[in-house]
Order: sequence, then C-alpha cells, then structure tokens
Amino acid sequence: MYYGISQLHLSMDEVWLMPFGLLLDLWECHKQYTGAAKPKREYFIDDIIPDGI
Repeated sequence: MYYGISQLHLSMDEVWLMPFGLLLDLWECHKQYTGAAKPKREYFIDDIIPDGI
C-alpha cells in the first residue's frame, strides 16, 4: 500500500482495485527508472524486427 500511494502516486482506490501483478510490474518499472534495479535483458528494435522488412 505504501509503495503504491507514496512512490507511484496512485490513489488508495487505484491500489486496492489494481491486479497485484500490474502493481508489481509498475513497481519494477519505477525501480529501473530510478536506477535501483537493472533490467534483466535489454531489447533493441534491431533484435526484434529483422532487416529488410
């Protein structure tokens, strides 16, 4: 509850009604944005879309 309200700037209703997995995803994005965590793998557009398309 604390992280959703104070760190992610969500209302209490948004935190209570949000699926738990989405809250964890938002928290992980917040940690990566602030530099507290690193992504496990970085994807680039060239890795996903092959040349010639």
